[in-house]
Formats: sequence, structure tokens, C-alpha cells
Amino acid sequence: MDHSTGHHHGCCQGEHSSRRGFLKLATLGAGVTLMAPMMMSRPAQAGGVDTLLLTCMDYRLMARVAEYMEGRSLKEKYDHIVLAGASLGALNDKKPAWGEAFWDEVEIARDLHHVKRLIVMDHRDCGAYKAFLNLDLAGDPRRESDVHGQYLTKLRTIAKQRHPDLEVELLIMDLDGKVETMAA
Repeated sequence: MDHSTGHHHGCCQGEHSSRRGFLKLATLGAGVTLMAPMMMSRPAQAGGVDTLLLTCMDYRLMARVAEYMEGRSLKEKYDHIVLAGASLGALNDKKPAWGEAFWDEVEIARDLHHVKRLIVMDHRDCGAYKAFLNLDLAGDPRRESDVHGQYLTKLRTIAKQRHPDLEVELLIMDLDGKVETMAA
């Protein structure tokens, strides 16, 4: 209570109970309701994505991977799994839990988002190939393509055995962001 005027200004008194106060609150509420769809991301509006992307953890390529996916009109339309070595990470014997985690992620992406396509993107000059296989392939692009191709193809074969309806796309990225499709 304002003792100087004798008026009581509680939560339901004063301007809030007036017609003008009600109209201000109603207008604010309507504005928030109308703005909500614009503030939601596209995936939230669309209800899901259909692509799952597996890439390496290499910090040098994260922005280029995002640019590549955006260039394919897939910005905010894919789930992303990151493992050192990408295909090698999902298949290596030194860290078998990584492969288990990868397949668990594929399952949850299929269950929650109904993914229909798996894109596996390896990259050139990958440190995981040095760490897990003791191979420095950067100086021999042809051999590098062959070795990556072996792991990519093996991962696709297993993916098709586990999920015959899953489309699998195999890619390799140069450090400059150029992406090549690996032979089917």
C-alpha cells in the first residue's frame, strides 16, 4: 500500500487490472506466440532429419565440413558423429568401444530422426592413420586414397549388413575443403 495516496498496488491491482494493462499483456502474449515459429530452428519445425554424417575430429576441417554440408543444402538437416579417423575410428581394433558407440549412434539416429542416409567423410593427412596404423600417407595421395577407400568400403559393407535400407555415401576431403566421392 502506498501510504501517501492510500492506493494499494498489488499484483492484481493498479494498471494490470485496467483495460489498458490487459491490452498490453494480451498484445505481448500474442507477439510471443506469433514469433515462436520464427525462433525455432528448421529441424524443430520439420520434425527431423534424414542424414547422419560421420567425420574425423580434426579441428582443421570442422568449418569446411559445415560449409560442404551447407553447400548441399543440408545445413541444420543432419546429425553429426565425430570420431578420430572417421571410418577408421569406427573400425579400429585399438579402440573397439568407439565402433560400439558409433553403431549405437546410428541406431538412435534411425530411431529418433529416421535417418535414411549415412555420409562417411574421411580426410587427407589424417593423424588417426598415423596413430592407429603407423602410416603417414600424406606424401602419397594414390596410396592414401587406397587405404582410406579400404576402410570406407568396409564400413559401408557393415552398415548395409546391419541396415540394408540405409543409403551410404563415401567421401574424402582435402585439407583445402575439396571433397571427392570414393568409388562405389
